[in-house]
Amino acid sequence: MTSEPSEHRPSPAEYRPNPKLKRAEHAFESLLFNSRWLMAPFYLGLVISLLVLLFKFVALLVEFIAHAALAKESDIILGVLSLIDVSLTGNLVLIVVFSGYENFVSRIDPRGHPDWPEWMTKVDFAGLKQKLLASIVAISAIQVLKAFMNIDVAFDAQKLAWLAGIHLVFVVSTLLIVWSDRLGDHGASDKAGH
Repeated sequence: MTSEPSEHRPSPAEYRPNPKLKRAEHAFESLLFNSRWLMAPFYLGLVISLLVLLFKFVALLVEFIAHAALAKESDIILGVLSLIDVSLTGNLVLIVVFSGYENFVSRIDPRGHPDWPEWMTKVDFAGLKQKLLASIVAISAIQVLKAFMNIDVAFDAQKLAWLAGIHLVFVVSTLLIVWSDRLGDHGASDKAGH
């Protein structure tokens, strides 16, 4: 009669993790967790880029006002579209700064700020992608509209085709991402329901 060696598995009471390995694991996890603060200078840089956008906006506004009296209607519309373009880009930067900081670095405490916009602390990563893409689509649409408004001055069919094609790519990409996020949400809710 041969007896097979029985596998002895330690019971939870017998298992004692190595304290040195546990400390190393905790230190490594702490390093990984605190590495999120390396993103903070990126967001500070984006805030500084807002100052550059503000400078550009003021320069465009001064030029727009200076030439408004002698400008044609299409020039006025193009000037307004340029101002909207810069302000939408500023909005895009703000979305990235607040949502990115909130999602990846640290929570922002809005208490004590009565005019704090609700969305700033409630945008998850899927919402952030959608807001970013919606802003990019709007900026792209303005570029196409500016080219169309300027068609009588400088008609370049190839440039207009490229602008329209790129805009279409942004629109289709946005729709596909929204659709895939919705499918993912429905898949997650279906699994939770079962």
